[in-house]
Amino acid sequence: LNAAPRRAPRQQVRFLPTPAPSGGGALELVPTMVPVLAEHPLVQGPRFRRLKIGAGHRLDVKASGVFVLGIGHGNKLLTDLYNCHLTKVYTVGGLFGKATDDFSDTGKLIEKTTFDHITREKLERILAVIQGTNHKALLMYSNVDMQTQEAYELAVKGLIRPMDKSPPIITAIRCLQFALPEFQLEIHCLHETQQYLRKIVHEIGLELKSSAVCTQVRRTRDGVFTLDDALPRTQWDLRSIQDAIRNCRLKVETEIEKTL
Repeated sequence: LNAAPRRAPRQQVRFLPTPAPSGGGALELVPTMVPVLAEHPLVQGPRFRRLKIGAGHRLDVKASGVFVLGIGHGNKLLTDLYNCHLTKVYTVGGLFGKATDDFSDTGKLIEKTTFDHITREKLERILAVIQGTNHKALLMYSNVDMQTQEAYELAVKGLIRPMDKSPPIITAIRCLQFALPEFQLEIHCLHETQQYLRKIVHEIGLELKSSAVCTQVRRTRDGVFTLDDALPRTQWDLRSIQDAIRNCRLKVETEIEKTL
């Protein structure tokens, strides 16, 4: 904002001493238009010193992907989006054969195990169990009677979700890639943290009679925002941010109206 062109300072009339036409060292006062120095950029300093910016669902230092920010009035919309309890989608990478103290591949190594017995079918069987268990929790925390017309209408619209605080819930999980010892998962979840997702990878390794660490956590979707809406670091400028706000405004308002 401060780098954008700013209007010129206002002009005012000042009577400045000027040599008289008759010469002889005489001076006379001549009305002259001069800028108001109190409004000069070198006097005022930066025009914008404070800007209210709010952070949406945070990402820790080992995660990447979509991170939503609110600017000005957008901070209220951030709160409304938070109250919608929208699903977030992650791409999570894993590596079989070792365990660390923080469940990531950069943590302190505490164990090495074999993994040759693991197959994609065994992995997908574990993922199905995780999804089924979490689906029961989703229904329990949604506080909706599954035998009612209301539940049917919410299910059709895809709006069955906890509308209050709840433990982390995985609404869907599937295997994207499998090439021992590496694998990649797509996880749809609510109320999670990135450390919780790393712990899920660790527990999957234990269930498969082995061990596993998380190599990557990347958020690909946060509610209505996707990677296509995100601005890479090279586009952190005023024009790109204005365009992003303009492009996302309609779908944010539509989602808030539909859910709240």
